[in-house]
Formats: sequence, structure tokens, C-alpha cells
Amino acid sequence: MAFKTIIEPFKIKVIEPIKITTEEERQGYLKEAHYNLFGLKSEQVLIDFLTDSGTSAMSDNQWASLMLGDESYAGSKSWGRMRNTIHELTGYPHIFPTHQGRAAERIVYGKLGGKGKVFISNTHFDTTRANIEVTGAEAIDIPIPESKDTALVYPFKGNMDIGKLEELVKKHGKENIGAVILTVTNNSSGGQPVSMENAVSVGKICRNYGLLYLIDCCRIAENAYFIKHREPGYENMGYYEIAQKMFSLADGCIMSAKKDAIVNMGGFFALKDKDFADSCRETLIITEGYITYGGLSGRDMETIATGLQEVFDPDYLHYRIRSTAYLGNKLHEVGVPVMLPIGGHAVYVDAKKMYPNIPAEEYPGQALACELYLKGGIRSCEIGSVMMGHRDASGCFIAAPMELVRLAIPRRVYTQSHIEYVIEVFEKLKEDCGSVKGLKIIEEPRFLRHFTAKFERL
Repeated sequence: MAFKTIIEPFKIKVIEPIKITTEEERQGYLKEAHYNLFGLKSEQVLIDFLTDSGTSAMSDNQWASLMLGDESYAGSKSWGRMRNTIHELTGYPHIFPTHQGRAAERIVYGKLGGKGKVFISNTHFDTTRANIEVTGAEAIDIPIPESKDTALVYPFKGNMDIGKLEELVKKHGKENIGAVILTVTNNSSGGQPVSMENAVSVGKICRNYGLLYLIDCCRIAENAYFIKHREPGYENMGYYEIAQKMFSLADGCIMSAKKDAIVNMGGFFALKDKDFADSCRETLIITEGYITYGGLSGRDMETIATGLQEVFDPDYLHYRIRSTAYLGNKLHEVGVPVMLPIGGHAVYVDAKKMYPNIPAEEYPGQALACELYLKGGIRSCEIGSVMMGHRDASGCFIAAPMELVRLAIPRRVYTQSHIEYVIEVFEKLKEDCGSVKGLKIIEEPRFLRHFTAKFERL
């Protein structure tokens, strides 16, 4: 029998206090942070939905595995356990630990990139794009058209546009394409899942043209959930088995373990090709550490190995997806425009629809993120024209495809009452949508400006 109430499949053993702040206090905090939510101190935040990366709660088994950490510089037992766990999951023979996902991106895309090179993805995430573009290469996004309609209910809006992929391959030529990258789930495009059929189709094109095919797999367990429950032919397969099948289609993967390995730090990349792996090994040793720890302690590697097993637990995944959907569907019911259907790790609010009076150049997503913090102490992340917009060579403003605010939910951290509070805050926000004004950037870096840019209210 199915019940309406979502029960967390765990008990709380340790708590972390939350400081309750007033709106007046938060006004001061936000001004000091120059209206950039990344600049807030953690104690100034009530509910932290800035990211699900490294913010999750580890299990008792993960904490226990810390004590098993072998801190040997070379040949650590903990590395052996982590390597074997990843190999069993991915099937790739050449596995390299890194301190987090962007370090793996820097090594892999640093080798593959360079001026004149092109990388193609359903949607590159911010650090992926930066690690590609810093080499002088170009990162091109080709999500399916359905992904841009936030109100459209479509089962796999994270898919790559196969027709455009083939067009780009013919246009740029095999020799100029660094890699084709399938991001699962598609974070920058509303946290939407990718179908197995799409992953197979991408693989066929890559094989036909001799292209390197990589999977950004940091949320592959959540993606496997959607395949099982939405894609015909997979309803009788286990989540772990579905993930293994998807890995078998590609030439390698990169993972920020801070997501679906449910840990606070760590990552890895894994490859099929020995020659390319040998080339990456040299860079790893120079920049991260020896090949059997790669910037991680033994205890980190133990928790990653445990987390990669726990994340495929059916009860956990059922709770994870249902609780995220509960928040998104409730917001939709009260009239908040959200990306539909709800993704696995986050709820994405359509700031362009929420604030139609604020043009993209005045950053409606950043305005919404600020209002959400002021009214309720909730920290979120803009994924719109602050993160993905830019000016071209002539100085003309190029807006992002969508103006979204991501409510990324840390794994196993917040309870149902926290979620109910978030819904109530949004109900308050809707009361004065017309009076909210945008912002302007007064200081920004060259890359990844959303992390450190400074804003002023208009």
C-alpha cells in the first residue's frame, strides 16, 4: 500500500544547530555579500539549497569507514577498495582519484582541448565549460528543443539533440572535436534526466565518426531511477544494472563524488584507452598527487567506496526522488513557475516567468535568489544569465537560454518540515512579485563569474 506521507529511510543520530535570523539581519548580511549568495557565511543561512555538491550527510557506515582509512602514500588499501568499487560499476580499467570533479575535468579536458577544438554536450555545467574554454577550446550545448519549455512535461528533457550532434560533427570534422560529453542528469538544463535510448544514439554517432564519448556521471544513480520508472524496457532492471549499462556505452567518465557518492569531498575519472590514460596519469601526479590517492586521504576513499554502494539502495532513491518532487509539485500547485517534470536533485524555478518585469540583462534569477534569502533565509543558486550569459566581441549582451533559480537539495540533510517551510516562504514571495527590481554587476572575474561577482540593486 502506498502512503502520501514521505518517510525518510533513516534516523537522525547527530544534529547541527541552525541559527534563526531575522529579515532585518539578512538585509545586512546580503549587502555585505554584495548580493552574491556565495558570499554569505553558512551561519547566516537557515536552509541551504545553494548546491547538493559536498553538502550531504554521510551514513553511520560511512563514518565508521573513516576509521578504516589507510593513509599510505602509495598502494593504500583504501585506494584498492575505491578502485575496485568504481571498476565494478563502470567497467573501465584505468581509474584515477582526484580531490573533486573539476580537478578531473582540468586534467582530461586540458589534454583534449586547445585552440580550434570543439566539445559538444547536452549542456556543459559551469566548471566543465570553464575547464574547456580556459584551454582556448569551444564548448557547444545542444539540448533537445523540449528542454527550453519549463512548463512542458516531457520524460527526458535532459537528452542531447541527435540531429544537431551529427550536423556539428560534419561541420567541424572529427579531428577538431575534443569529446562528446553526456551529462546525466542534465544539471544546467533543469536537472532533467537522459534516456538510455539517447545515450545509445550518442554512442552510435561517436563510434561511426571515431569520437571520444565521455559521461559526466555525478548524478548517475538519480538518472538510473528515472530510466527505470519512465523508459519502457527497463522497469525490471535494478538501478545499479541500469547505470552499468550506460557506462558500457561510453569511452570513459568523470565524476564529482560530492554528489551521488554522498561524500563531502572527492572525485575521479575513468577511461578505457590506455594511451590516453597514461597521458593523464602524468598530469595527475604533477598536479593532484600520486596515482593511488590523487589529492584524497585514505578515509575519503573509504567513504566514496561506501557511498557508491549506498546510493543505489532502492529505498534511498525512492525517498530522494519523491521528496524532491514533493517540493517542486507543491510550488507548482501554489502558482510558482517551475521546471516540469521535477528533476532528481533540485527544483528549478523559472525566474523569467516569476519576474516578467525584469529583463535578462538585469538578472531576474539573481533577484529571485536574493528575495528568497531575504524573506526566508533560504540560499539558492542562479542558473541563468549571471552563470551562462555573456557579452560578445562587440559588447552586445547575450542572455542565457533560461533564467532559472536552482533549489539543490543536499542528500539526507533536511526533513519534511524544512520542505514545508520553503513552500511557505515561496507563498510569501508571490505576494509582491511586481515590486522586485533587478541587479547590475559592478565587479566580475573572467571565468565563473557567478562565484565571486559583486552586484548592486537597481
